[in-house]
Parts: sequence; C-alpha cells; structure tokens
Amino acid sequence: MAEKAVSLLAFILARAAGGRGVSIVPSHAELTTQQAAAMLNVSRPYVVGLLETGEIPFRLVGTHRRIRFDDLKEYQRRSAATSRAAADELGV
Repeated sequence: MAEKAVSLLAFILARAAGGRGVSIVPSHAELTTQQAAAMLNVSRPYVVGLLETGEIPFRLVGTHRRIRFDDLKEYQRRSAATSRAAADELGV
C-alpha cells in the first residue's frame, strides 16, 4: 500500500513539475456529457452518440445523461487498444 502511495505521489509531482494538472476523481463518480467530452477531448455530441450506440454505459437522471467515471476510463482503455492494434496492423 505504501509503495502505491509513493508511486502516486511521484506521478503527481512529475505532472506538476511539467506544468500539467492532476485531478483526483472517485471511481464511482458520475460525469456529465460535457465533462466526459472534455476528458476524451471530443465534442459533447460525439459523446452522446457513443452513449446512444451503447459504446459507453450511462444512466438518465431526469433528462440528463450521467456517465460513471469507471465506465469512461474503460472506454478509453478499449479505444486505445483498438488504436494500437490498428497501428500495429499498418506497421506503424
């Protein structure tokens, strides 16, 4: 446990030293479509499309979509793996 804490602190300090920000978000946190879009660096309508096609699970709160942070990170992992596989296939 202590090793993980030291590793996390080193990561945070390295990011801060490089002028980059760090956000700490509970894994069970729910994000708006705008927050998810910002994390993925895409438009909000693109995120809505991902939700509607089932690429990312979500729930409705009234008429507002909410995305679990864990689900968004899982989508990012899958997307990165698909991109790596495509690049490998092209020999890049």
